[in-house]
Amino acid sequence: MLNSLKNFLSTDHGVHEVTKVKKEPKSFKWKEIRREVDNRNSLKPFYEVAKDFLPKLGISNENIKYYASMVNYYTVYKLKRMMQLIVYTYLLCFIFNRYQKISNNLLNGLIYQVSNFKKEAKTAAKETVYNKKIEFNRDLKQAGKVFDLFMDDDIPNETEFGEVRDTAFGYIEKDKFPSVINYIIKASFDEKEYEWDHIKNLSLAFKKNLRPIFLNIDIESQAKNDHLMRAVEFLQTALNSNKSLNQFKLNNIPKKFIPKKLKKYMYKTEQKVVNGKTRNVKQLDVDKYEFLIYLLLKGSLESGDIFCRHSTQFRSLEDELIDKEYWEKNKDKILDDIDYPRLKKPIEETLLRLEEKLEKNIAYVNKRIKDGQNNHIKVTGKGDNIKWSLPYKKLEDTENHSFYSHIPQIGIENVLSFVNKQCGFFEAFTHILGKYIKNDADNNNITAVVVALATNTGISTMGEISDISYQALYTTSKNFIRLETLRNANDMISNAIAQNPFFRYYDIDEGVIHSSSDGQKFETQIKTVNARHSPKYFGLKEGVTSYTLVANHVPVNAKIIGANEHESHYVFDILYNNTSEIKSERHSTDSHGKNNANFMTLYFFNYMFAPRYKNLRRNADKICGFKAPSQYKNCLIKPVRKVKRQLIIDEKDNVLRVLASLALKTSTQSAIMRKLSSYTKQKKTKKAMWELNDIINSDYILT
Repeated sequence: MLNSLKNFLSTDHGVHEVTKVKKEPKSFKWKEIRREVDNRNSLKPFYEVAKDFLPKLGISNENIKYYASMVNYYTVYKLKRMMQLIVYTYLLCFIFNRYQKISNNLLNGLIYQVSNFKKEAKTAAKETVYNKKIEFNRDLKQAGKVFDLFMDDDIPNETEFGEVRDTAFGYIEKDKFPSVINYIIKASFDEKEYEWDHIKNLSLAFKKNLRPIFLNIDIESQAKNDHLMRAVEFLQTALNSNKSLNQFKLNNIPKKFIPKKLKKYMYKTEQKVVNGKTRNVKQLDVDKYEFLIYLLLKGSLESGDIFCRHSTQFRSLEDELIDKEYWEKNKDKILDDIDYPRLKKPIEETLLRLEEKLEKNIAYVNKRIKDGQNNHIKVTGKGDNIKWSLPYKKLEDTENHSFYSHIPQIGIENVLSFVNKQCGFFEAFTHILGKYIKNDADNNNITAVVVALATNTGISTMGEISDISYQALYTTSKNFIRLETLRNANDMISNAIAQNPFFRYYDIDEGVIHSSSDGQKFETQIKTVNARHSPKYFGLKEGVTSYTLVANHVPVNAKIIGANEHESHYVFDILYNNTSEIKSERHSTDSHGKNNANFMTLYFFNYMFAPRYKNLRRNADKICGFKAPSQYKNCLIKPVRKVKRQLIIDEKDNVLRVLASLALKTSTQSAIMRKLSSYTKQKKTKKAMWELNDIINSDYILT
């Protein structure tokens, strides 16, 4: 294996093997995916060694990422001149990290391509239906003339029907009659049928783009007898043997996974001679069948029902959590180390507190409405028809105070220089090697690079318009500008702002810091697999989302996510990983930040989640209580169901394990939150967490 790793630094036609693998895909196009498949196949033997060897060294996931980055930083020339054991460790970490990224890219590529083909087929089906309606509406006018034949007194009763029929065919062509009759009877079209017909027309394209991915993914199912996984394994075996699905007998092809509502689209009727007689035989349309497997596989990957162990994004929820055996043996110590009081309290005590607070709120809110003390609630109707609403007054547009027009404009370089004098944030930009460096950081160069990257100007353009050479900017960027140094610099600035007396004037309540997070869409100039289409924001182009956390108007944390990702999965992530000294107690988002777990999760980590509801009335109709709904009949705003207390108590240990995993960062918190939100399997743990979430959400709505 050591010799193989050494060969990894050798050249092939002038290009080093490691250099080939370093290059990540720019998109999900066929050529890029083929290159990823080739990279996966070349890395697989090394990955099998790395996944067994690295845990024995006790290297954490974060350190694996750091050592992997060293391979990207150093040239092959320098790697060859370092101590072999260090280089081999770097290479194994790089291979381990890169292989998992390849798995992410392939599975994301499958989801992306299937979505695009499905979208194209749906659009084509809608267009076909539209054209059919125009055509048949035109034929209906002619059909009216056919009906007139029955009322035409000039046609003698003894006229043969064949003559009348020939006249009718003069109005509407004979082959169009069945369709027109069907349209008159149903007055509608089966859009789904046209959609699947178009899928068949796309068969060459989806086979070319999806088969290379499908044949190079290692996936498993949460369920023991998963009919879809049997179909997946069958299709992979058939394709690897270069056999067409038409060569298999119908009885040998797995079909139990096909949803009932789609079965009629998967078959076609063909005329065949059986025992000398022509018969209509029902045949499976193998092209539609193959795409259906891809389509259902996409849904199962997104929901977590099917997973990939060799991926960071598509692992099972169980793989994301603390090892179950380790958790059961060390539960108390883990919770003590985490040191969040609400996690250490017995769940029965927590439920009693939540019950007392929620029931008190229900009574208090309804009493104030009944006594006319709540001027914001509008009550209409009488008796059993009493209704309530929460009218909103539109705020008047305000202009900036004239004071701001008298403040002179100054250059960004002067601003950064002034801020550096106050907090010395330039010291945060340390060299990537840490020691044995020849040159210290040049503050002017760092300023130029930061401005170039922040304004999307680019260091190449900055080198042309400034007196600093491109090479100097490039070296500075590579050595000093990375996520770690940018975060440290931002923390130093944020902490300095927090020390100013004016900072606390922005508190929402006395001594309470209020934060909020939201995503902002940015179009990307460079092709990347994270970029996605969003016609609303990018038109025909692609972009990403910058998800930012702001506390008392200070941006304290940010994360770049795909434009297709749900922002609610990153709420806890961005709060918990805020490394500045500014810690918020209350956090708000728009409706995109709410899901079925955020209320509960933030509660146990001492945050108050306060999303901005666009329609509070609609959400208030979903609140729950600890009593039966019949006991709230005298309330105007009342629970619609009773909390499942015993479910939460029964699942308390599993719920704590999930929360402890979030705290210990056994995986990215966004990955766990995504799986909790989308997991389709009705597991008791998920239900219990959602129950807790509903309790806290109900209390927030009433408050």
